Amino acid sequence: MRFIVMLIVLIFPVLDVLATVRFARWTGIPTVAWLLASAIAGSLLLRHEIVTFREKNLAALRGDQPLLRGLLDSGRKVLAALLLILPGIVSDLIALTLLSLPFNLGVPLATQAAGMSRRVLDGDYRRID
Repeated sequence: MRFIVMLIVLIFPVLDVLATVRFARWTGIPTVAWLLASAIAGSLLLRHEIVTFREKNLAALRGDQPLLRGLLDSGRKVLAALLLILPGIVSDLIALTLLSLPFNLGVPLATQAAGMSRRVLDGDYRRID
């Protein structure tokens, strides 16, 4: 079983690059340009998601949004960025499919609406000079 998994992991990039070369010949786009554009897009997406992941976690700690939704969304985008960085058109298509999935639509994953967990502390204010 390990051999089969290792074989799939090693053969996928080779077949992906072969498909990319064939696609580049068919479209007339140079293969190096396709691979470079994909790698640049993946690294930019990864860099942007690092900053966004931090903001989503801080918002979840404040109670503004659910934690699980932010983790799933960030994990999806990081996986898509890594697939874009990998050379090949098949991995790029898988990455674009991951990015186009509507994970943040529909029923929220938390039981309460965003912002409802904030508490207001009431007290007296006195200035000491």
